[in-house]
Amino acid sequence: MLSYRHAFHAGNHADVLKHAVVVQLLQHLAQKDKAFWYIDTHAGAGVYSLTDGFATKTGEFETGIAKIWAKRDLPGLLKDYVKEVKALNADGALQFYPGSPYLAWRVMREQDRMRLFELHSTEIDVLRHNFRDAGRRAVLFEGDGFDGIIKLLPPPPRRALVLIDPSYEDKRDYARTLNCLEESLKRFATGTYAIWYPQVTRLESQRFADQLKRVQPKNWLHASLTVSKPPVDGFGLFGSGLFIVNPPYTLAGELKETLPYLVDALGQDSKAAFKLEHRGD
Repeated sequence: MLSYRHAFHAGNHADVLKHAVVVQLLQHLAQKDKAFWYIDTHAGAGVYSLTDGFATKTGEFETGIAKIWAKRDLPGLLKDYVKEVKALNADGALQFYPGSPYLAWRVMREQDRMRLFELHSTEIDVLRHNFRDAGRRAVLFEGDGFDGIIKLLPPPPRRALVLIDPSYEDKRDYARTLNCLEESLKRFATGTYAIWYPQVTRLESQRFADQLKRVQPKNWLHASLTVSKPPVDGFGLFGSGLFIVNPPYTLAGELKETLPYLVDALGQDSKAAFKLEHRGD
């Protein structure tokens, strides 16, 4: 929806799970010399201030990155992610939070490419400013990423991470995400796809993981982090999930170590929990 601004939620518990996994997926792609693409359907602004503007109105980063920022016992997957957040805060104070495009840019090499979609007219302007020096390595599109990414697949190097990450404030986003994944796989079956979704009381959210499994019956990983019981009024985010198509074989083991840590670090009540399931070829 055009009213949605990710800055209100930057660095919250859902971002911690999503971005820690995104960094790991990108680092896995970068292990081989051959180029890869990073494609983002809902890129947002790229970087967010945590000390002024929208983020200060909600303080949601206090439920996420702020709780693990200074910890010294982080498992490897979280350690790599927090290292990238700290790289954006060189003076040691948590003032800025990197969105997925910035994290991807940090991992990308000279031969790699980025394709970013953002529909919100203000967000795309900020995104363009943040990537003003990226040159031809990053191409930004003002438009609907659900439709736009199909035209890019398969990417020339036949290696890519595709992040499908709408806000889901419009319940039609669930069906559009399923359709986008299905159509994308027809064109680029070997790509790695990361689909994020919120845990909310809406029925569409509760059945979403099972619907994703029907789109991709094998070679997937599903991880979810619940931080609290559902809100009494039925509104608000109490967790999130990631569904990964064609995950690296190492990811399940890394999440097996990371998810219990996040339950302890970010859990807000006795309902805090995680789920990890995966299926190979």
